[in-house]
This record gives sequence, C-alpha cells and structure tokens, in this order.
Amino acid sequence: MSVKPVAYQPHWSDRFYLFAVLKGMVITLKHFFKKKYTVQYPEVKWPVPKGHRGAIRLNKDEQGRMLCVACEMCSTACPAKCITMKAAVSPWPDREKYPLTFEINMLRCILCGMCQEACPEKAIELTEIYDFSAYTRQDLIWDRERLLKNYDLTCDGRYFERSREETGL
Repeated sequence: MSVKPVAYQPHWSDRFYLFAVLKGMVITLKHFFKKKYTVQYPEVKWPVPKGHRGAIRLNKDEQGRMLCVACEMCSTACPAKCITMKAAVSPWPDREKYPLTFEINMLRCILCGMCQEACPEKAIELTEIYDFSAYTRQDLIWDRERLLKNYDLTCDGRYFERSREETGL
C-alpha cells in the first residue's frame, strides 16, 4: 500500500498578499521610530568586535625581526591560494630560513583566518584594520614590507585611537 503525497493547498489568506505586506509594514514602523545610530566615518572609526578578521600583518619578535620561518604552512592552508613566498637561508643563527619574498594578494584573500591558524610560529595574524582600499589592483598585492607596516600600525592595539587623535576628534 503506497501513500500518495498530498499537493500543497494554500490557505485562503496565503492567496492574498495583503497580510504579508501589512506584516512587513509593521516591522518597518517599529524600526522607524527607534533612535538612529550613525558613525561619522571616516572621522570616527567603527569599533570592531572581538574576533574581527581584518587586514593581515606579519608579526615581529622582540629584536624587530619578522617571526616567519618560511615554512609555507600559511600558503598551503589558504583556500584562496593568495599567499606566495620564496625562502632563503636565514642571516640569523637561530633559524634556518626566512622569507626572501612574501606576498599576499588581497584581491583574492577572503580573510578566513586559515593562514593564522596554520602558522606554527604565530607569524601571520589578522588585525582590526577594515578600511584598506586602493586605486589600482597592484596596490592590493601586499609585499613583506607592507605586511610589516601593518604590524607597526596595530602592535599596541591603538589603531582606532590613533586615527581619532590624528583627526582631532
């Protein structure tokens, strides 16, 4: 004995869109009378929540050298395949290799954080910077120096406070 599926029979109220429109209007009116919250961007930066994944940086050690040992774990873990590097023999005695070149194509990067999770040295990290833009595509292919500059901007955790101080707000 087989049971035939019953076709959907709309209720009489489903046939009229008036109820759906009224329901939408009630939601709109609820939001209409609430207090508005506006951030005066770019003078005032939006404070990012904990765990926000923004622009990428290369971390430095206490001697000012980059922590990266060119193990290529970040480029292997990256689902967008936006990280490229070339390793060279390290000039420092405490490590074998360091990245001679290190590039991240931010046009392809999806800011997923897989590179940060894969790095055994905690050399790569996502920061709170969300307002990076450029006029050319080439400006969004970040090299090692740009990634180290991001460290200098965000190492003390005062990136947004500094931008407020610079604008005088």
